[in-house]
Amino acid sequence: MARVRLEHVTKRYDDQGDVVTAVDDMNLDIAHGEFICFVGPSGCGKSTTMETIAGLTIPTEGEIYIGDREVTNLPPKDRGIAMVFQNIALFPHMDVYDNISFGLRLRDYPQDEIDRRVERAADIVQLEGMLNRMPEEMSGGQRQRVAIARAIVREPDVFLMDEPLANLDAKLKVHMRTELQRLHKELDTTIIYVTHDQEEAMTLSDRIAVLDSGQLQQIDPPLTCYNEPDNLFVAGFIGSPSMNFVEGTVTETTLETPNFSLEFNPSSIEGVGVGDNVTLGIRPEDIYPGDLQSEVPDPSGMITATTDILEPMGDEIFAYLLLGDGETSMSQELATNDQLLMSIDPDSDLEEDEELGVVIDRRNVHLFDSATGEAIVHDLIPYEAEGTASSSEVESDD
Repeated sequence: MARVRLEHVTKRYDDQGDVVTAVDDMNLDIAHGEFICFVGPSGCGKSTTMETIAGLTIPTEGEIYIGDREVTNLPPKDRGIAMVFQNIALFPHMDVYDNISFGLRLRDYPQDEIDRRVERAADIVQLEGMLNRMPEEMSGGQRQRVAIARAIVREPDVFLMDEPLANLDAKLKVHMRTELQRLHKELDTTIIYVTHDQEEAMTLSDRIAVLDSGQLQQIDPPLTCYNEPDNLFVAGFIGSPSMNFVEGTVTETTLETPNFSLEFNPSSIEGVGVGDNVTLGIRPEDIYPGDLQSEVPDPSGMITATTDILEPMGDEIFAYLLLGDGETSMSQELATNDQLLMSIDPDSDLEEDEELGVVIDRRNVHLFDSATGEAIVHDLIPYEAEGTASSSEVESDD
């Protein structure tokens, strides 16, 4: 079974006398057959973590297990892994068959076994009829499929993929994401995939491991990371466009921000007290023009704003809203509290520099501790209408 475990893995480097911690006390348990994405900004430690799993670098502390074996100090060839890199690195003087079979021939596999594995891999990645082609005769996507086939023929316990789609154009990336999902379904093998592209992570993985500064911030299914981020970093990194953040203070009945207030019941939320400084998070799709207030499940009061910039995206329009006095210029840097990004219907007749009212769906408001960045709650609990029993109370009376 290709279960992968990291126990307290730490990797430090000596950078001209300064100690740099690339991976900090990493604990992961990846089940057999899972598709896991390591995602985070440049320098977050995702590639270093993969390199420790691959055996390309030895951790300073901690242990790594693949299946039932501890592999911490084993060389890559003895770990039962295969890697696909961002740089495709095919041999230009070899045809597709020879590129795919190269590793098997080095290990002196019988010719009939090499033929079987190459034909199976070519079928899986849809390279039938191309085995006699040279790399220069192939498109970027086809060359990447050759690199993947070269990994498949090894029949590894674990596939390690380090940004394999980074050099492809946008259309080809979307196609290859589909190919990788199909490949995972076909092989039923553990895949660990490194990317800085959170869209890739959301669409490909069973779970996302979000890293920052060498530390694991959250590991959960994509929609859990999106809807219930553990902290401000995950909330801001997962989702495109990013979540809006506004600083506020809790009162007995509201969340007060510099430009608006939201009514809610703080006494019903554990970890929230009057006077607390919190950060409100709201995604662009949970902000609505005021004329749609009746369609919002739990709308806030009306918030006055002015449209700044409109960005038509085809299936939606991103509307950048100014709060407060609604004035800005090229020489001014807007404070986070003075702006919101709203996603609206592409048929909207909203124009730039237009004053409007907007409402927020309080069910999807996230609160974070301003000091620690940790999540407190992922919806603002409204007040129950006085004298109205909840559904659970009605059921219990029956």
